Amino acid sequence: MPDVKPIPAGFHTLSPSLIIKGTAKAIEFYRKAFGAEVLLRITGPNNSVLHAEMKIGNSIFMLGEEWPNHHVQSPTSIKGTTCTVHIYVSDVDAAHKKAMAAGAKEIMPPVNMFWGDRFSSITDPYGHAWSLATHVKDMTPEECQKAADEWMASMTPGGDCSQTK
Repeated sequence: MPDVKPIPAGFHTLSPSLIIKGTAKAIEFYRKAFGAEVLLRITGPNNSVLHAEMKIGNSIFMLGEEWPNHHVQSPTSIKGTTCTVHIYVSDVDAAHKKAMAAGAKEIMPPVNMFWGDRFSSITDPYGHAWSLATHVKDMTPEECQKAADEWMASMTPGGDCSQTK
């Protein structure tokens, strides 16, 4: 038997796995919004998607249908999410526009952020939060902290990340 590698080819050590209510439609959304490529699709009863693997750029992520009876629920079922999937792209403005055209909900439009990225935030139609970014400036940790302090001081009380005084 040939040697089996502990991390499958193409995967990285950390790989997101999204639980979706309506996985088949989500696969099409990710193709349209992010140019994701379908690598694997395993179907179950009523042509549901038990497990799928998709690739965006050099990163593979997994997704599958929710199983509420097994405590596996999607953000739409729990009415929220506890994490964000972050994608670095070459043009965040174009990527944001493409995601919006595919049906994403805008949380924050593209804006230059204090840590050196041009950054935006969306929610996909299935409740998952995504951030999109283009790195525009290399910064030391000290420069980043100073910029963060200045940014926090400029925030409008009760404002969001894109609102400053």
